[in-house]
Amino acid sequence: MSGTVDITQDGGVLTLMMNRPDKKNALTDAMYGTMADTLKNADKDASVRVVVIRGEGDLFCAGNDIGDFLKSSGNIGKTNVFRFIRFLGTFTKPLVAGVQGRAVGIGTTMLLHCDYVVLAQDAKLSTPFTGLGLVPEAASSMILPATIGHSRAFAMLAMGEPMDAADAVAAGLANQLVANTDLNEAVAKAANRIAALPPGAMQATKALMREPGVTGARMEAEIEIFTQRLQSAEAQEAFTAFMEKRKPDFSRF
Repeated sequence: MSGTVDITQDGGVLTLMMNRPDKKNALTDAMYGTMADTLKNADKDASVRVVVIRGEGDLFCAGNDIGDFLKSSGNIGKTNVFRFIRFLGTFTKPLVAGVQGRAVGIGTTMLLHCDYVVLAQDAKLSTPFTGLGLVPEAASSMILPATIGHSRAFAMLAMGEPMDAADAVAAGLANQLVANTDLNEAVAKAANRIAALPPGAMQATKALMREPGVTGARMEAEIEIFTQRLQSAEAQEAFTAFMEKRKPDFSRF
């Protein structure tokens, strides 16, 4: 375990387990660093055929650890958050995710870079960026509308409306919907099936389907605006309200 992320490998399947269930698997900079380093190394390791991303406990990921995030907000460009996001966009091998419970913010946007996603029946995806005075990241402003259409993407990205598991599968955000008790088996079955296929052909197929150059350009545009928004009065009000456990007041803006 490193930085509350468990890293295990079984055959060609490498698993990243966000293991901070007492904090709803909220991601710290150290956790982002561990996952970024793991993806970087896995991309070069011929023994790794597929990477699986999971979350320990009752939910997948609550997004950023707000307290940890605010500590580094003045120097966000040098943190591991965007390093992990960039690796997601350039990772050449298949990514699989298994999601139970809530997937918030990056917990949802990272799924857009996964090639096979299994959702448990209680999974709920949400991207509450504007409510925090911020903008979407991980190229979600491009990938999500392209996947589910502008109207539904606007409801999620701009209005913060969540999407349940059944609707997410129907909209094309995930491949498979299973009972919570079947999630582990379904994820393992999909990952092992992918790992058994010819790795060269698999990576070449993914490369043809993904556009890392276009994705990377959108990521950089988002990062620039995200960094600016993080210093805005709207974001300060949103984060202050969050820490004070009150509803933010944007009426003066």
